[in-house]
Amino acid sequence: MTASQHMVQANGLRFRTLADGPPSAELAILLHGFPEGAESWSKQLDALARAGVLAVAPDMRGYGLTDVPSSTDDYAIAHLVDDVAGIIKAFGRTSAHVAGHDWGAIVAWFFASEHPEMTKTLSVLSVGHPAAVADAGWKDSDQRNRSRYIGLFLIEGKAEHVLSEDEYRRLRAMFSLPPNPEAVPRSVVEHFARSVSRPGRLTAALNYYRANFSNAKAWAALAGQVKVGAPTVLTWGDQDPALGRLQAEKTAEHMTGEYQLEVLEGAGHWLQFERPDEVARTLVTAITR
Repeated sequence: MTASQHMVQANGLRFRTLADGPPSAELAILLHGFPEGAESWSKQLDALARAGVLAVAPDMRGYGLTDVPSSTDDYAIAHLVDDVAGIIKAFGRTSAHVAGHDWGAIVAWFFASEHPEMTKTLSVLSVGHPAAVADAGWKDSDQRNRSRYIGLFLIEGKAEHVLSEDEYRRLRAMFSLPPNPEAVPRSVVEHFARSVSRPGRLTAALNYYRANFSNAKAWAALAGQVKVGAPTVLTWGDQDPALGRLQAEKTAEHMTGEYQLEVLEGAGHWLQFERPDEVARTLVTAITR
């Protein structure tokens, strides 16, 4: 099956989405992370469609062909959550199965907490419960070391310069991190690099960090309010260079409903590319069981 492109209006913005599967089927929303786009879910879109699910992956605000708000505050988590609700409604639904990776996972966690009535299941990749991640950042030197890059991302101007110099060499290199440096195809890396190089796109992507992480204590307090009752699966690669074991294992302490941790041994951060079949199988199982 082949995903089709749709432009939809949601939360006052125009979103470009990739969609595949029966139009009247169960809806799954797949949210990408930094610095990617809807194509990060290509293999999972196809697998879900073949399982009889309507799978939709948007370019999130500021990315790809989706609108690019100009203010840093436009990327605060509340707006990102409202985007998801608007996209679900744009496809004529009142609820959906929600999945996310990296920043998409953070948005998915907050969405499931804010809109339990709209969340049938939650599937998150790499990023554990926001409170577990924040707590690990305070207490775990390993996680602090893994998260040091965020300090650069918060510096306006300098981050843009560092990531864009030498034709976005460092940004491209992010997709070649160990342990599986060849997992993301070069053509996909080039697509993401070209997309983020368009006017305003790199700053928009960095604004996800600046609008939410600039005040660590305020973010930790907000993360502590996240309560998720929907059936949830966290899939984490035990070689993830950005997100360590503690945040993954401590997520269980913040869950009150049905919850499962799936550890992919030998996998890093780009799970949709490194372990496409396993990620797809987890998504299909969560939605169709």
